[in-house]
Amino acid sequence: MKSFKNTQLYQLTLTHFLELIREPEVLFWGMLFPVLISIGLGLAFTQTSESKFQVRIVGTQATELDSLLAIYAQPKAETPDLGVSTWKITDKIVGNTEFNFIRSDWQSAIVSLKRGEADVIVTDSSGKLCYHFDPHNSQAQLVYMKLSALVQSPTSGDAEMVSTTANIQPLTLKGVRYIDFLIPGLIAMGIMSSIMWGISYTLIERRSQKLLRRMVATPMKKSYFLFALMFVRIVMNVVEALVIFFFAWLLFGIQIQGNIGALLVLFLAGNIAFTGIGVLVSCRTSKTEVGTGWINAVQMPMMILSGIFFSYHNFPEWSIGVIKVLPLTALTDGIRSIFNEGAGWMEIITPSIALSVFGVVCFIAGMRWFKWY
Repeated sequence: MKSFKNTQLYQLTLTHFLELIREPEVLFWGMLFPVLISIGLGLAFTQTSESKFQVRIVGTQATELDSLLAIYAQPKAETPDLGVSTWKITDKIVGNTEFNFIRSDWQSAIVSLKRGEADVIVTDSSGKLCYHFDPHNSQAQLVYMKLSALVQSPTSGDAEMVSTTANIQPLTLKGVRYIDFLIPGLIAMGIMSSIMWGISYTLIERRSQKLLRRMVATPMKKSYFLFALMFVRIVMNVVEALVIFFFAWLLFGIQIQGNIGALLVLFLAGNIAFTGIGVLVSCRTSKTEVGTGWINAVQMPMMILSGIFFSYHNFPEWSIGVIKVLPLTALTDGIRSIFNEGAGWMEIITPSIALSVFGVVCFIAGMRWFKWY
């Protein structure tokens, strides 16, 4: 009886591993690059923020705002010749705010608004301030709310007065930060990208080079070849996810609040789902250019829609139902619920079964139409 090391499955799996670790580009894009993304975005969204807003004042007569600026604002040192007045509000809890005011005519103010150099235009109408801005611009809305509140109660803008008068209680619980939202999404996206490029593109490239045709001519079992390829990718995905989580835990204190066993099951279900998609996408194509197009056509919509970097609830309400049935959405939501909401077995049963069934169906369909040469 021959040992397991001499079996086809072991030799194929070992070959795929050796091919993978000999490519430094694969290790960089698969492991190091997601870590760099998480560190960069994590640092960007965990530091004390400082908001800077640009306001244009239009009018020849002095307004209520001009009187307040004479008391609370200071000429901007960097642009003394432009007549820019800066009103700074210091707040250690919600971050500092800086308003830059420039007096100009209406036409120049409109041009500045179009160029993004101004957020809001302020005019005087019958002795009352009038704010002009795009109502669909969330930044402009924020400027309006902050500035109008400041004009009504300017003394609350003194150092550390805003926090005490508004009774703001900042949320510092684990799971509510942006980095807590981001890391599960990066792990899910890593699974998809690794399998789509590691399995789909590999099959397409080897078919285009006639390597699949040569391998079929050997006594190799076709199923062993695909199982070895899938096993290597699953192991690499585990390693990549652990690397991302380790750095997130080390730098930002990320914790898994839910059931680890449920996370492993969901992780495996996600791998099965995208393996099936990968095999189906690459079952017939023999040109790498066409294959690259198909892979991007599968990946890009889900990367944008599935809530990796921002919530998919920002999209129109009618599209939310469609977005939720995407494989990457189900995987991301499931991982995020385990990480941040303490989810367990009951919460991940449905998405795990759905992902597994979807992957198996795609795999069977892909094998039915699979072309080895």
